Amino acid sequence: MTPSQIETFFSTLQAANPHPQTELHFASVFELLAAVLLSAQATDIGVNKATRRLFVVAPTPQKMLDLGLQGLENHIKTIGLFRSKARHLYQTCQMLVNLHGGHVPRTREELEALPGVGRKTANVVLNVAFGEPTMAVDTHLFRLGNRTGLAPGKTPFDVERKLLKRIPAKYLVDAHHWLILHGRYVCQARKPMCWECSVSSVCGYKSKVTHSP
Repeated sequence: MTPSQIETFFSTLQAANPHPQTELHFASVFELLAAVLLSAQATDIGVNKATRRLFVVAPTPQKMLDLGLQGLENHIKTIGLFRSKARHLYQTCQMLVNLHGGHVPRTREELEALPGVGRKTANVVLNVAFGEPTMAVDTHLFRLGNRTGLAPGKTPFDVERKLLKRIPAKYLVDAHHWLILHGRYVCQARKPMCWECSVSSVCGYKSKVTHSP
């Protein structure tokens, strides 16, 4: 994509959705961190169903520790890989209480030191909670970066670096959400709905379908 095409791409997405939001439900930075940690290889809908009950009884790291590991497992057992996720979340709560006074840290290094928190999760928290222009490259962003020609790369980090470099600064804070939503509902993995795509005119997808089947 050329710079002018990238400008058109994001100005179009912005016009359609000026204030994009994550589809995960949360009421605090800690709840956001917990929800994102639980969302790996799971749908936001599935995570929201579980956290809707969990956050009522455990909205803080200490209250989540008070549940005990088994109690935490019971609350999230509808989510895939719930045992390992419960262990990571429980250990994260221990670190938040013992090292950070029960608060979620604001630096990438401290976030990535938490069990189960990798670069992508840290980027989501930094972006959504603290307004930093980070790019959390999940399967949707990786696919869009390569398929559209916006930021082709062989690894998520490659795509992340190119997105941060190529996206105009005025769009960076919200770009992560626009790309996720576009990948989730329009530029889908198996069957991209090019005939419904508002940015198809600047997309580099060579085999795109221009009409609905």
